[in-house]
Amino acid sequence: MAVASKGVKNEVIIQAPVELTWFAWTISDRVSQWFAPEAVVEAKVGGAYELYFIPGNREGMNTMGCKIVSLVPQKELSFTWKGPDQFRDIMNQEDELTTVCVHFVSMDEVTTRVTVEHIGFRDESEWKEAVDWHQIAWNGVLSSLKAALEKGEGNLCCQPVND
Repeated sequence: MAVASKGVKNEVIIQAPVELTWFAWTISDRVSQWFAPEAVVEAKVGGAYELYFIPGNREGMNTMGCKIVSLVPQKELSFTWKGPDQFRDIMNQEDELTTVCVHFVSMDEVTTRVTVEHIGFRDESEWKEAVDWHQIAWNGVLSSLKAALEKGEGNLCCQPVND
């Protein structure tokens, strides 16, 4: 078994107080405004951090069963993660889950720096596509968060394209 050594890191500066930015990640109704259309977030260690990218779909494109592993209000939130369906076989087994660590830094009363570190990717060739995909995806997620908090215009992540 290879050592989990790879990770991705993305950061964004948001013109919103740290408290509102924190709530955007930790209150189900707020998470569903900018990340996934359906979210179950229990803001406590051991609580659920489940995102359903296709509402009502419990079979795929979700993080069902993922849990919060650490929580320091307005400072840090970490939760286990399941990748999208195309990476199901390498990263969605219960004992193989990766971890997302979100760090919040209040720069002043109305500005927050949010850093997402997604760790636990394996240093094996079949993981390269998953690492690359998540680097792009987290950038999109943080752009949506910024748009939602600054302009009320979040774009939900990983949505099927409607023609």
